[in-house]
Amino acid sequence: MASARSTTAAVEDMTSSVSAASSSFWDRATTWYADNKVAAWTIAGVTVVVAGGSIYYLSPARGPKVSELDKKAKKDRRKEKGKKKDEEKAAEEGKVEPPKTTAPKAATVEEPVADELPQVTEETVGQLSEQERKEYAAKLKAAGNKAYGSKDYNRAIELYGQAILCKADPVFYSNRAACWNAMSNWAKVIEDTTAAINLDPEYVKALNRRANAYEQDGKFSEALLDYTASCIIDQFRTESSAQAVERLLKKVAEAKAKNIMEGKEKKLPSPTFVSNYLQSFRVKDLPQGLEETADLPENSGKWYLRKGLQAIQLRTGEGYNEAAQSFDKAIEVGDLGPHEAYAHNLRGTFRYLRGDNDAALADLNKSIDLDPALVQSYVKRASMHLEQANREEAAHDFEVAMQHNAEDPDIFYHRAQLHFILSEFSLAATDYQKSIDLDSKFIFSHIQLGVTQYKMGSIASSMATFRRCIKNFGDKSDVYNYYGELLLDQQKYQEAVEKFETAVEMERKGVGERGGGMNVLPLINKALALFQWKQDFSAAEELCQKALIIDPECDIAVATMAQLLLQQGKVTDALKYFERAAELSRTEGEIVNALSYAEATRTQLEVQEKYPQLASRLQGMGAGMGGPPPGMR
Repeated sequence: MASARSTTAAVEDMTSSVSAASSSFWDRATTWYADNKVAAWTIAGVTVVVAGGSIYYLSPARGPKVSELDKKAKKDRRKEKGKKKDEEKAAEEGKVEPPKTTAPKAATVEEPVADELPQVTEETVGQLSEQERKEYAAKLKAAGNKAYGSKDYNRAIELYGQAILCKADPVFYSNRAACWNAMSNWAKVIEDTTAAINLDPEYVKALNRRANAYEQDGKFSEALLDYTASCIIDQFRTESSAQAVERLLKKVAEAKAKNIMEGKEKKLPSPTFVSNYLQSFRVKDLPQGLEETADLPENSGKWYLRKGLQAIQLRTGEGYNEAAQSFDKAIEVGDLGPHEAYAHNLRGTFRYLRGDNDAALADLNKSIDLDPALVQSYVKRASMHLEQANREEAAHDFEVAMQHNAEDPDIFYHRAQLHFILSEFSLAATDYQKSIDLDSKFIFSHIQLGVTQYKMGSIASSMATFRRCIKNFGDKSDVYNYYGELLLDQQKYQEAVEKFETAVEMERKGVGERGGGMNVLPLINKALALFQWKQDFSAAEELCQKALIIDPECDIAVATMAQLLLQQGKVTDALKYFERAAELSRTEGEIVNALSYAEATRTQLEVQEKYPQLASRLQGMGAGMGGPPPGMR
């Protein structure tokens, strides 16, 4: 069965935590790769695994099992394997290149002593024959290795330098680089490893040494490129290199994310995102004194407050922007009377959605000071704490809210969201059920309960919950959309597509009846279903394009389009969409996630350009992986 992670997307799209929405963004974008949500790195079948926001590379299976050996042969084999691992480990740690031959030294051969070593200079090397150069190079290298082992790095550098004069061997350059590495002279490491790589473009140890030097020198993009090339050449056999790729992707993304955040305009995210957040709270009538029939002085604080609440109902980008401006104006004008706390709650909400967390927190604190009984302010503040990984403070806000009103169903619903995000599914189910007991008419408590049951492995209970949802909320598109996600997760493709189509049609009908914006998530889910089911790229792209026409700033649609393009090998086009996804992200953490994908894609292009000989090798590796991965057939 495919992974249940796609159901997390259902919850996180509705959650009051924007960090959860971020997870949904990437869960949806990579939903097709079964257990680990894998996005293909498509030079030719190399895969990038996405787990918890990080990316790493999977190696293809390698070779048949060795036949049974007798005990002595097994012992010898283990001994030789251990020796090889020790040599590889030594090389990884910056030690010099081990001898290429495993043949034992003859008993009569002794290590050269210092006064027997040839002295080679640029002036004298030209007088040596080819055979003398070869012999001198071997002696000088051996002496250099011995000096390195004694940590006499300057002497080793001198000896390797003389060996290089005799023979421009990439190993000599790499060994001298190991000396510079031990002395933390990163510029010299880069210089010598570059010389080695120029002589042997597929010299893995030199690539790894240079990558480490680049990383130590803060040149993360360069390090990422070298480690990636190393992984490809080595056929992903060296775990430390694959881990380095993951580490560097994050470092590069974090560095770029900081720059983006510094110059990022604070603005509302897509209407789809805003709608999903706002509808996670139960709809309430306009407060007393702000009713549509109330005669309010135009341009008064109360008039602006009501105007903002009415604009929210449009469910469009224009409406949400008008609401945000109206709430700003309401507080600026003032004279709000008993509605001042509510006004700060609403302004704080839209500041939060814009990513202006400090200002949002100030508003929510002010709202609580003015009216401690307005429990929604505690719940929204808890969302902010959760986004910033302050679990205890979030839990405390829920506790205080309970003290003021233990019968408010929104408290239990959003506390359930906290438990769900922390994988505390039993506690989440209890809170969702309590929310239902207090108010059975709120559709999302039922949906989330069904999703939670699914995550707990209670598939039958989950399906029964959704069937009841269809019976009780059959006129709501959300039921069909999220039920479809669970069916898709079970690879019941035809049923899933039918549910998504029903949701799309209901959204269109709803827009016609009520006006306002359309929720594009069913379109995106249908695109993913058709891709998984039939690998119908054309239909999937068309659906994503429709979603982007309706909601051009829908981050989920942008990320899904990027993945579809990447699957088809349209790497340059995919990169543009990944970069667009980063632009649409609200928080630094979301930007890091988006940029990790962008950098993985960019590195693929750079590897193709810098190491064109690796492209065909990757194709061969891909062809040997036995067809498409699970979930891609």
